[in-house]
Amino acid sequence: MNAPLKKLGPIKAVIFDMDGLLLDTEGIYTEVTSIIAERYGRTFDWSHKQNIIGRGAGDLARYVVQALELPITPEEFLVIREPLMRERFPHALAMPGAEELVRHLKAHDVPIAVGTSSARQSFELKTTLHRDWFALFDFIVTADDPEVGAAKPAPDIFLTAARRLGVAPKDCLVFEDSPFGVTAAKAAGMTAIAIPDSAMADEKYAHADGIIRSLKLFQPSLCGLPEMEWA
Repeated sequence: MNAPLKKLGPIKAVIFDMDGLLLDTEGIYTEVTSIIAERYGRTFDWSHKQNIIGRGAGDLARYVVQALELPITPEEFLVIREPLMRERFPHALAMPGAEELVRHLKAHDVPIAVGTSSARQSFELKTTLHRDWFALFDFIVTADDPEVGAAKPAPDIFLTAARRLGVAPKDCLVFEDSPFGVTAAKAAGMTAIAIPDSAMADEKYAHADGIIRSLKLFQPSLCGLPEMEWA
């Protein structure tokens, strides 16, 4: 969808998903899941991938094991996956426009948080190359946070972030790349802008308040946020 976003807001705080939105980690997940699938003579492709983007680890593992008919349990899948992920996560790169937008919002005192389905340990690995600008976030809420009862598509992660930011859910904007994440944001009563993977169809994001294909296409002024000139 290339049409400009309609006016949204006014927005008082912004919450960002991380995987595939701030950091380019989805390729890592695809590579590692493919490696495991091939060990058992299976093929992991887009028909599977599109159904797990944004899911928490347990939910993802259950889906992959069932869909690929792997001869292991979901728990075993996660154990096998762990060292493969740990090796690759520290090399994750930023998504286009991510750091620039975060720095812009922080410079204008807009409350910002990360709301991710990743666990804290994975978060620390993924942000290895990006400590300086991730330090700008007011709060980081991970799936294993003690105040989070359930991962996305439940709203817990986003509601926890809003509570810590001191902003009502209706005044929060969420950026998400997955349909599950958009579902979580809408369940939390928030405005949601989807920034999907290029292979994902817009139809999967019918419940979003807007769809753009890159953070660099976002115009903060449409949400009552400080105007920004993209480089």
